[in-house]
Amino acid sequence: MLTISEITYSVEGRPLFEAASARIPAGHKVGLVGRNGAGKTTLFRLIRGELALEGGAISLPSRAKIGGVAQEAPASQASLLDTVLAADTERAALLAEAETASDPHRIAEIQHRLADIDAWSAEGRASAILRGLGFTAEEQLRPCADFSGGWRMRVALAGVLFAQPDLLLLDEPTNYLDLEGALWLESYLQKYPHTVIIISHDRELLNRSVQAILHLENRKLTLWQGPYDQFARSRAASLAVQAAEAKKQEVRRAHLQGFVDRFKAKASKAKQAQSRVKMLEKMTPITAPAEAARHVFSFPVPEELAPPIITLDEASVGYGGPPVLRRLSLRIDQDDRIALLGRNGEGKSTLSKLLAGKLQPSEGRIVRSSKLRIGYFAQHQVDELYPEETPLQHVQRLRPAEAPPKLRARLAGFGLGADQAETAVARLSGGQKARLSLLLATIEAPHLLILDEPTNHLDIESREALVEALTSYSGAVVLVSHDMHLLSLVADRLWLVKDGRVAPYEEDLEAYRRLLLGSDEGPKEKPKPEKRRASRDEIQAFRAEVRKCEDRLAKLNDMRDRLAKKLADPELYEPARTGEMETWQKKYAEVMDGLDRAEALWLAAVEKLEEAEA
Repeated sequence: MLTISEITYSVEGRPLFEAASARIPAGHKVGLVGRNGAGKTTLFRLIRGELALEGGAISLPSRAKIGGVAQEAPASQASLLDTVLAADTERAALLAEAETASDPHRIAEIQHRLADIDAWSAEGRASAILRGLGFTAEEQLRPCADFSGGWRMRVALAGVLFAQPDLLLLDEPTNYLDLEGALWLESYLQKYPHTVIIISHDRELLNRSVQAILHLENRKLTLWQGPYDQFARSRAASLAVQAAEAKKQEVRRAHLQGFVDRFKAKASKAKQAQSRVKMLEKMTPITAPAEAARHVFSFPVPEELAPPIITLDEASVGYGGPPVLRRLSLRIDQDDRIALLGRNGEGKSTLSKLLAGKLQPSEGRIVRSSKLRIGYFAQHQVDELYPEETPLQHVQRLRPAEAPPKLRARLAGFGLGADQAETAVARLSGGQKARLSLLLATIEAPHLLILDEPTNHLDIESREALVEALTSYSGAVVLVSHDMHLLSLVADRLWLVKDGRVAPYEEDLEAYRRLLLGSDEGPKEKPKPEKRRASRDEIQAFRAEVRKCEDRLAKLNDMRDRLAKKLADPELYEPARTGEMETWQKKYAEVMDGLDRAEALWLAAVEKLEEAEA
């Protein structure tokens, strides 16, 4: 259990925590939410012991391991797979010691511990995590130095997931994942065997992967049970009650104060007036909840163009070599809201660049309306802002003839107030930089807005504001995003980018989610409305298969235990018995592989039985 007791901490004289407390049971999955700047990342640093508390205490069980993604994996020559394997420092240390240990008793202890932590299946587990985060089998064998910083962040995330710390701290992990990686992480966290605290603004992740929400507000911590949407409803109800109670108390105070003011000078009423003064003094003030700042995006309105605004006719596109996308025949109208789906590397960003005019077709043609204006936002553009310049200077470059008050109004329309307008970009938060980039992308009132991961660094309120702005926007929208909540509310058309082609995806987003978490095959046929009930003989056969699988598991578990006992025998590691020792280790690894397969067969048999009995 993680226990946070009455903690106090300030940054440059500004208190972030004042007597804040929370208790998180072992094994719980918790989402940490709060306004930007409230202190969520600071809380992680306090839990890890990187910062010293001014008061209170944070306690964990003794010897509990804490893990998190502090920075990207190094640009080393070690392969991705070796980098992830090295993240389990205990396993790495034991394997290194096993190479040099000579004492049979110590060798036996090492082998027994390696068996306890399932060291023999480590490579398969590490590879599965890397695959889930978007790395092919070939890429896993390449050195880290071959990959960019964003991809090395994924490697660092894979490493901490593989190490399986007792307390896993994740700070906005989906910011450097695509939709497929985000969905995989969501599924992985649901099955993670230890405690998780995750800072995230991804509603779907917070709805599907956590059991509780830890809310940081007004320098206090409050643990709410349930996923994010349940927290939002419960908190809204609580705030409404608080506001009503504050209003009632305000009326009561006014009534009492009115009596005191009218009768305090009258001798006959002096005692009653004094009694009401005491009542006023004893009343604990109930403060009405402060209104949250309204987050807005004000997109300029483009004029209407005759459809279509873009037509692709048998177009192919690439980067000088073989085409990445081939024979595209597509059409975009001004009222389209299109989400691009597809696994990483299939060509979503390539299609976005083709539509934006940043790439030209190598074959076929693309026809754009003569008056078409296109706004393009990609995450890398946030990093291309001028760090020493202010947001006001950025918009002045694009609108040199406009008066400063109008430029400031443009910035305010994207949530950048007077203070931020004059602040150097280098000192702005990630969310503020994203807002500025969105302003620059839409300042020309584009007829087509292409957004590649627009929600990175935006908090939940800002994401909701972006949904509202895109819903009411009168231009076409093409979206690439890992935010399923955004896609589900904005997109009304889905295009699947796969195997060098782009085609409409006829299923919905939930079907695509199941597809990604299931297999690489195409969409499953819709189930028939009428389902044949299994016969009694079929159910008996399914039950027999489950019992058979359970017997197989029991035998394999017994074999594993006997082999582990054998490997714990110090005499096995005498120099004369080296060959025998290697044989037993090989048998142990084979049994562990057999256990994995047997468990998969048992699960499949149980599912068939449950379906038949339903």
